[in-house]
Amino acid sequence: MSGTTITQPATATAALLDAGERLPSISQSRAARELGLKRREFDLAVHLGCVRTLPDDGGGGARRVARAEIDRIRAAEGWAEALQERVRTVGTKEGAALLGVTTARFTRLARLGLVVPVTFYLNRYRAVVWLYLAQELSQFAAGTESASLLSGRIPEGLRGQLDEGLDLRPRNWRGRHRGFLLRGTEDPWAQAAIVTSLLDPAHVAHVVQDPYERAYLNRLRPDRAARATPDSPAAQVTARIMTAEDPDEIAWLEADLAQAITHARETRPAPRPVPRDSAPAATRPSGATVGDHTGRAPERPRELSERSRVFGWLRRRNP
Repeated sequence: MSGTTITQPATATAALLDAGERLPSISQSRAARELGLKRREFDLAVHLGCVRTLPDDGGGGARRVARAEIDRIRAAEGWAEALQERVRTVGTKEGAALLGVTTARFTRLARLGLVVPVTFYLNRYRAVVWLYLAQELSQFAAGTESASLLSGRIPEGLRGQLDEGLDLRPRNWRGRHRGFLLRGTEDPWAQAAIVTSLLDPAHVAHVVQDPYERAYLNRLRPDRAARATPDSPAAQVTARIMTAEDPDEIAWLEADLAQAITHARETRPAPRPVPRDSAPAATRPSGATVGDHTGRAPERPRELSERSRVFGWLRRRNP
């Protein structure tokens, strides 16, 4: 008896594990483990198109990874090293070393938008640390058109922009992040919500004046890039990076939102509450009036009955 009790759970567990291996799709966290990636690296691999995901057939919000996709990646020779190199990111110091320049020059090149960050995080001092794809920096350093920017003096026109405080890193990151998110969904309302995530609520209201549409877009907005406690200093810094500030960028995003919301409306209307008066009359209790769910006639106010009695008495005295 004891042997049977011990063996059966072990057999059932083995069967479940074996069934899990044969599942047509797996969760993203499991896919990351099987590909030897940290979760941040896996998310970046998805954004870059290195790993393809698919919607959850069960109706959940999280996307999944097909087992065939894992097999496709692992079938390539040297896949692990190649995938790790594809998602490798570096900060300013390592990036400068890849370009063979000083960290000060690297920062100037990034502020001018010549090298574009792929992600960022906040350090313990709540300072923004921008990260860049190592492969992109290597390609930039190898380009013949980049030679004049990596050595010698930066052209005077560009130096003037830097002196005026130009810093395109947040804007370029927003554009890149928006592209990543748009490739992850085909739903028109979700795509419009991605645009709203980069705009101040006042600018969204300027384009989308229907409050129910704005509420729906707000429900579909993607999570902030860096999770932090709401209203904390870290959340405020993240919100500042996520929100467009330049008038030309705001105008461009507003135009894009107007086009996206028009397409979304043509696909389906935004959900809105059903008016109570729109319920079919057959569903109301017999004798019920609007606002009365008991079926009884509304009681006459006492004050109205007293007033009618007095007026009747006066009419009898003054025919």
